Amino acid sequence: MSTYEKKKIDNDFKKFTSLNFEMPKKCKSLGQLQYYVRELTQKIKELKSRFNYVPDKAFTLLTEYNQMLNNLIFKNYQEVYSY
Repeated sequence: MSTYEKKKIDNDFKKFTSLNFEMPKKCKSLGQLQYYVRELTQKIKELKSRFNYVPDKAFTLLTEYNQMLNNLIFKNYQEVYSY
C-alpha cells in the first residue's frame, strides 16, 4: 500500500470519527462508552479486512475509550461498595 493510500485512509478515519464520535473525556455514561468501543472495534475490523491497514489513531482512540470506560466502571464500583 502506498503512502498516499495510507494518508487517505488516515484522513477518512479522522473525518469519520469527528462526525460520529465524541471525545472520550466528554463521555459520561457507561452505555455511551461501551457503544463507542463497540463501534470503533467494528470500524477497525472493517479497515483491517478491506485495506489490511488500520491507522494508529484508531488504536489510540480505542485505548482512550477503554481507559475512560475502566475509570467509570471503577468509580461506579467504589460508589456502590463504599461504606
